Amino acid sequence: RVTFTSEANPDTRFHQHAHGASNLIGRFGLKARIPTVDDFVADAYQGDMGITSPMRPSELVNAAGVTEDAVPGIDIDIDTVNAVADYVRMLEIPVRRTLNAQGQAAFAQAQCTSCHVPTMHTRANYPIALLADIDAPIYTDLLVHDMGATLADGLDEGSSTSREWRTAPLMGMRTQRNYLHDGRVSTIRAAIEAHGDVESEGNASLNAFHTLSAEDQEALIEFVSQL
Repeated sequence: RVTFTSEANPDTRFHQHAHGASNLIGRFGLKARIPTVDDFVADAYQGDMGITSPMRPSELVNAAGVTEDAVPGIDIDIDTVNAVADYVRMLEIPVRRTLNAQGQAAFAQAQCTSCHVPTMHTRANYPIALLADIDAPIYTDLLVHDMGATLADGLDEGSSTSREWRTAPLMGMRTQRNYLHDGRVSTIRAAIEAHGDVESEGNASLNAFHTLSAEDQEALIEFVSQL
């Protein structure tokens, strides 16, 4: 659960959160610290690029302790934030060609689907009609899980601890060459094995993976690599 730290967005189609609204469900970011797409965009503009907006109007302190960027006032308007947020909302899930059916079955048998949920269904009254009442094959539950000390990064974000990470969506995996939140491994098998910390919520699934035949394990890896 997170707090809305941006200022209110005058576009209330997607939410009506005011600054300080608490107990919201976090969905975005590696530790799910952001509750909405527009908040995610405003946060990235401010935190990653030093660009202020009506939702995030404060300049961040730079390395020299300076809080003014020499550009008077707010850098971008709310229409820019909302246009970029709509762009992000409407990015298409990569088209998936024929998937390895044996690997898909093995993926379910290894209980990978308990966190990497194959699909979620959007609400019928979603403000963007083309995205309303459809299945979204994102392969995540959008929830935070304790992955154990091995994957801890030493940082807490909101109520998410150092050991907790939001389930990564398995979208566009065929374009990836490094895996996990920090790209520490270069193979899907190594990423699967990294779920095995004794205190990790993914440990039982890894054990189930190990009980699969070598053929099923390879099929599962091929299936994930096709997503």
